Amino acid sequence: MFDNLSDKLDKAFHILKGHGKITDVNVADTLKEVRRALLDADVNFKIAKDFTTRVKEKAIGENVLTTLQPGQLMVKIVKDELTELMGGDAAGVNLSGNPTVILMSGLQGSGKTTFSGKLANFLKTKKNKKPLLVACDIYRPAAINQLHVVGGQIGVEVYSEPENKNPVEIAQNAIKHAKANGFNVVIVDTAGRLAVDEEMMNEIANVHKAIEPHETLFVVDAMTGQDAVNTAKAFNDRLNFDGVILTKLDGDTRGGAAISIKSVVNKPIKFIGTGEKMEAIDVFYPNRMADRILGMGDVVSLVERAQEQYDEEEARKLQKKIAKNEFGFDDFLAQIQQIKKMGNMKDLVGMIPGAGKALKDVEIEDDAFKHIEAIIQSMTPAERSKPSLIDVKRKTRIAKGSGTKIEQVNQLMKQFDQMSKMMKMMQGGGGKNMMKAMAGMKGGMPKM
Repeated sequence: MFDNLSDKLDKAFHILKGHGKITDVNVADTLKEVRRALLDADVNFKIAKDFTTRVKEKAIGENVLTTLQPGQLMVKIVKDELTELMGGDAAGVNLSGNPTVILMSGLQGSGKTTFSGKLANFLKTKKNKKPLLVACDIYRPAAINQLHVVGGQIGVEVYSEPENKNPVEIAQNAIKHAKANGFNVVIVDTAGRLAVDEEMMNEIANVHKAIEPHETLFVVDAMTGQDAVNTAKAFNDRLNFDGVILTKLDGDTRGGAAISIKSVVNKPIKFIGTGEKMEAIDVFYPNRMADRILGMGDVVSLVERAQEQYDEEEARKLQKKIAKNEFGFDDFLAQIQQIKKMGNMKDLVGMIPGAGKALKDVEIEDDAFKHIEAIIQSMTPAERSKPSLIDVKRKTRIAKGSGTKIEQVNQLMKQFDQMSKMMKMMQGGGGKNMMKAMAGMKGGMPKM
């Protein structure tokens, strides 16, 4: 995400490289490029202009840190201003009700129904809630079925009344059902349209008035850019919603909606969608997003995702296996599955400082591990638990079974052997032995 904007901002900061201090002249040239980068990212002209004006005032003001180079200072100021522009602090979802009623609003095609499921899954797994999904989209063909499918995927009950064509009644009956059956969160998925129209607005306004939700969220497709901001304003004028959800942010290389929307409606972005899987939902942190836009990565989010997948008991078992030299391909495959649960590979790489920029021209597919998985799954249970059994004849069979070449099998075997040795040495003597292991590995760290 934000690839184009990140590249153009990086070029803008290069104007200051080699200068000893910030002056009216060089800051004007830099900010001209910054403004152009924001406009290319589909940021509203007035917002881009006001943004660069504030940056200029701070850059040539009195509070200049003499320890920083002009380029570094400009990056810091732009980061602070971007963070503020996108909302400053992360905004949580209001879960005070019993049950908490959350109304989802937005245009058709924005990903509202899918995100209702993602939000239910998030509240169930991260907040220990018992959510109920409510199908109030009575117009779109198969909308009710879609929500039932989504609910089935995440193990969350879906309330629907297929014969009832009154969304207000359906929502009210669902809340009664939730109270009677111990649900503490009710997520109401409403109908969308292909464009903002009076009939749709009146209907959702009636639902809003009847159920008095604790939280009203506006779901918008980030890839629609400035149109997303204009639509948000139209909805906010009628619903006075509490927060914004940006979907499909993983497919948007411009990022204008994420940057502009807070300024226009003065409502925070609460969540973002970062992929198709039900787990692909993140709380929106403006400061972390500013870091990513400026190519600084997002180590905190990366660590948080890793911690979510960390199982202390499994880690203890793995430690014992490594100590006994019993680490096999089944264990290796389990580690790959853990990494895959953290999110798509391109998104994860973008969280590593400098990696996104270094690999910007490298296509990182979401199924980056598929060849490794195919090779391991083509091994027998005995071969996976005891890799030393795999000879040339077995390698040939494994290559044929996995649809790969024998060279790829050899490469995986070699890298697995190196990794096993490194893990064994890490067990024995901490950092000192780890450095020895890494130094002894031909070609450096194993490549996935």
